[in-house]
Amino acid sequence: MNELFLSINAFFEKILFFDIFFGTVEKTSFPFVVALLIIGGVYLTIKMGFVNLRMFSHSLAIVRGKYKTIDDKGVISPFQSLATALSATVGIGNIAAVSIAISLGGAGASFWMIMAGLLGMTLKFTEVTLSVQHRQFLPDGTILGGGMEYLSRGLAQKGMVKTGKVMAVIFAFFMILGALGAGNTFQISQSLTIMQGQISFFKEFPWVFGVIMAGITGLVIIGGIKRIAHVAEKIVPIMVIFYLLMVFWVLGTYFSSIPDAFALIFREAFTPTAVAGGVFGAMIQGFQRAVFSNEAGLGSAGIAHSASRVKYPVRQGMVSLYEPFIDTVVVCTMTALVVILTGTYLGGTEALDVAIATKQGAVITSTAFGSVVSWFPTVLGFAIFMFAFSTMISWAYYGERAWVYLFGSKTSIVYKIIFLAFIIIATITDTGTMVDFSSILFLALAVPNIFGLLIMSGDVRKQLTEYLAKLKSGELDREAIR
Repeated sequence: MNELFLSINAFFEKILFFDIFFGTVEKTSFPFVVALLIIGGVYLTIKMGFVNLRMFSHSLAIVRGKYKTIDDKGVISPFQSLATALSATVGIGNIAAVSIAISLGGAGASFWMIMAGLLGMTLKFTEVTLSVQHRQFLPDGTILGGGMEYLSRGLAQKGMVKTGKVMAVIFAFFMILGALGAGNTFQISQSLTIMQGQISFFKEFPWVFGVIMAGITGLVIIGGIKRIAHVAEKIVPIMVIFYLLMVFWVLGTYFSSIPDAFALIFREAFTPTAVAGGVFGAMIQGFQRAVFSNEAGLGSAGIAHSASRVKYPVRQGMVSLYEPFIDTVVVCTMTALVVILTGTYLGGTEALDVAIATKQGAVITSTAFGSVVSWFPTVLGFAIFMFAFSTMISWAYYGERAWVYLFGSKTSIVYKIIFLAFIIIATITDTGTMVDFSSILFLALAVPNIFGLLIMSGDVRKQLTEYLAKLKSGELDREAIR
């Protein structure tokens, strides 16, 4: 079985990660999937008139409930949708992925993570708008949205019926496996490593940690999106604030060195001295790890946002602008400063360094916090526990919706049992190959998704233009419930 997964991994790596420079740039391989995300983000940002920057204040007004109407349809509020999507993104990726990016790409990788976050805001806006536009209200009272719906229904409207259906099925299949790996076993493996360092009991009985996580996750996901959203809207704000307080403590300790840290970030982002292949090496690590953290361009968040109570699809798209901003521009940048200021990142291009950085990203960040306050790793352990939990409950829902798309609502309980079983399995077996396999498929979601976004971007642009015209005329204010 292990050999089978290794063979499949090698096959997908050849397709998704082939070097677009064909080996002409020394020490650097520029993966196709990373280039696709960059091109898609730049193109959509320009086409949407920099909506990621222009509509920031208006999206905040929507989140605060200013633009509710009697025609809103959905099962959860725009804020609950945002919190659910954030619970999937603000997690281990903010702790582990940042350390991995800096260890492999140098301090300059954090600059490119920020750029990826800004471009990701437009990617997220586009895919969420399409998700709400093409969502389906099922007979059992649930809502089906996300990449599989707008790829099948949206492309069908463009005369690409068979292409859209095939891409939607591939997307749903990748989503299920990505949920079991990146949204499950990766979260457990990273959090278990930290918890074992704080609670020796889990070293001898790791399966107990798995049972605990499976138990509390099961209690939440059994209630569907309403219960997940209710939990998410409570724990996400607390979780982010709690983590940032720890960060600010570290930044306060190194306050005088913060300008030097930013100088190092900018210098290594644009100079050939950056680790792992110079400028392109820093850029690749920054974008690749940012996507793993904020999921922009993968089509996953649209599944949560499609359940939102809104009248205009583009309105929820604007709400989603805050996802990559909070996750990457704010939280990931704060983590990067901690890692850089404390000097705990590995650096170097040795194969051993790459392996260690990839597998122990959370440990690197924990060491950074521990170098300032000895008991911080214990506190961080709690934060990581909550981050892993919040990510898993949302990704359980994402995978479940993809499962329903493929096999129907009546079999959703089968998926939930499989998801919970994988939590326990991740604590008692070596799931490294499975994590690698599902992480590759996680990024593979970008291929059909970006393809669909580019083809349907004209529809989103039209909706945005019409919405802005109504906003300017005052129509949106007049129809809002007071």
